[in-house]
Amino acid sequence: MRYFVAVARHRHFGRAAAELHIAQPVLSRQIRALEGELRAQLFRRDKRATELTDAGRRLLADAEPLLAAAEALQRRVARGADRFVVAFMPGLIVTDPVRRLRERHPGLAVEVLRTTWNDQVEVLRDGRADVSLVRLPIDQRGLTVRPLTHEPRVVVLPAGHRLAGKESVAMTDLAGERLLQNPDAVAEWRAVATVAAEPVPALAVEEKLENVAAGRGIVVLPLSTATYYTRPDVTWSRIDGIPDNQVSLAWVAERRDPLLDEFADLLKRSS
Repeated sequence: MRYFVAVARHRHFGRAAAELHIAQPVLSRQIRALEGELRAQLFRRDKRATELTDAGRRLLADAEPLLAAAEALQRRVARGADRFVVAFMPGLIVTDPVRRLRERHPGLAVEVLRTTWNDQVEVLRDGRADVSLVRLPIDQRGLTVRPLTHEPRVVVLPAGHRLAGKESVAMTDLAGERLLQNPDAVAEWRAVATVAAEPVPALAVEEKLENVAAGRGIVVLPLSTATYYTRPDVTWSRIDGIPDNQVSLAWVAERRDPLLDEFADLLKRSS
């Protein structure tokens, strides 16, 4: 399956073989064997191109998540059964449920992992974490997601900004401001924006605040995150008329570890 995905990605047997560090005839034989097992042609080849057939496209849609799940399983097994990793987004506190889980299971190493908007789900899919406290929206496919709480969202501004000092603002007040984060996280801004979002890479909260303080633009954060990262050169105001940020606990749906439900219960009690 890994060989198939490599060929599908490169659309070229030679380049795929080079990536896999195998001879091209070996790769061709493996693909023919897979096609024989599936009783379907996966690639259409001629002298100029290698293209996926309809059957190949259907297989590719399932093959990549299947391989990712297998690699995540390998990582969890290599990590050992005596470790449980809790991932969390900035501003969210997991101290109490983590401490209680350690008390209940003295032989269990309960560890924490800080995430960002971009990897809060990825750490589950690749096996780095067992559970993740996430901020919606996320891609929920293949996950169990349990709602925990919600909180207002605020806009973070430079201390000298024209809106600084206002207790609350409307999203339309921010239409001309440049957003310094993935606009998918702030759909309400995208609906009214009159400027494009600043093309910035995936930034940690501290980096976002540095850019806000420097006057490059604004960010929209959950209230707990904004208050946790207090600094004198930025300020924040609540945003009227937009939904709260939803906080949930997520894990890979196919897993059946009783520790998942146990931690979810501990977290719910501490919320």
